[in-house]
Amino acid sequence: MFESLTTKLTDVFARLRGRGVLTADDVVAGLREVRLALLEADVNYKVAKELIDRIRAEAVGEAVLESLTPGQQLIKIVRNGLAETMGGDRATLSLDRSPAVVLLVGLQGSGKTTAAAKLAALLKKEGRKPVLVAADVVRPAAIDQLEKLGAQIDVPVFSRAGIAPPRIAMEAVDWAIGKLCDVVLIDTAGRLQIDDGMMEELEEIVAETNPSEVLLVADAMTGQEAVHVAGVFDARLGLTGIILTKLDGDARGGAALSIRHATGRSIKYVGTGEKVDGIEPFHPQRMADRILGMGDVVTLIEQAEERMDQRKAEELVKRVRKNRLTLQDFLEQLEEMQKLGPVSQILERLPGAAKLKAASSDSEGEDEMKRALAILRSMTVEERLNPSIIGGSRKKRIARGSGTKVRDVNRVLSRFEEAKRALKLVGGRRGRGRLPLDMLEAS
Repeated sequence: MFESLTTKLTDVFARLRGRGVLTADDVVAGLREVRLALLEADVNYKVAKELIDRIRAEAVGEAVLESLTPGQQLIKIVRNGLAETMGGDRATLSLDRSPAVVLLVGLQGSGKTTAAAKLAALLKKEGRKPVLVAADVVRPAAIDQLEKLGAQIDVPVFSRAGIAPPRIAMEAVDWAIGKLCDVVLIDTAGRLQIDDGMMEELEEIVAETNPSEVLLVADAMTGQEAVHVAGVFDARLGLTGIILTKLDGDARGGAALSIRHATGRSIKYVGTGEKVDGIEPFHPQRMADRILGMGDVVTLIEQAEERMDQRKAEELVKRVRKNRLTLQDFLEQLEEMQKLGPVSQILERLPGAAKLKAASSDSEGEDEMKRALAILRSMTVEERLNPSIIGGSRKKRIARGSGTKVRDVNRVLSRFEEAKRALKLVGGRRGRGRLPLDMLEAS
């Protein structure tokens, strides 16, 4: 996500921070490089120009040029400018009515059906009672896909055969009232391109259901085409927000940086993976930090608290304090880390992500994690609880069972001993219920 833009901006600001004093010419030259980086990232040229003009007006002044840390001041201004361009504060859903109707629209292939299920799963976690509505009667198997996703997240799916989507949407709202569902998520049909027939059908659904939210589901990887599509849908339907899908695979980020400024509609959620939990609220300020290589530790902590077993974490802290850490604990912590997503997603939320990823490729990190898990799972319970009994013959058996080599087994055992020594030093002082950082680093 934003990899190429982050790398370029990190290099620009590293050079500026290296100078004790910045002149107006230094700032202008640096911002020229920032503008080029934005354009290369497929940011709309008008958006890039207005952003740089706004930053320049604020940066070429006493606050920066006479600051003791001018490089840091400039980064702060750029960060605030990026956040403002993407919407400033987080935009939330308007779900005051019951049931609140949320209409999902977009082109075919943008990921509407999956996005509907992801949003339903997220709202369910927040205490809502959603229902999914299969109003896409055009795409083959769209209804089957939605029903399977609904079963996976335990959310009801409303569908009707042989009637038009506007009627399906109307009946779904009545059904939701009877079943006391408070959010109606309507999955609509897309097209390979925008056409009047599709728009008229959507306009009729809007007229019949009076939705609280009309969300465009747009593919981030289409770049400026996503911005154009958003403008057309907004003109016809009056969008209230945007869900950007496939943002995790977009190394440039032009759509995310342009779409809010170009349409006036806020990004409310972003897709970050294929699984049903691969969606998260869009925080412009946190995203600006990630773009500038500052990471997003707050979101990482929130995900850890939500997805990881707090009881296990507390038990681990107790064992660390008593110096009773075992390979069984090591295995459980690696399995808990997997709940946070791929290693690449964890890395990009840490400060200095660009340097971390440069030092170790995504595939290397994933492979290392998989090897360690395979090795630990090939051990007997006795071996995990008492690693001292693992001698040469046991290592050969573990290597054969995990499809690895003895040196890989030795590496895992070595990492475990390093983590154990580090945790003994800190003595569990990280705090209750938190995953010890040394364990993460050692793994």
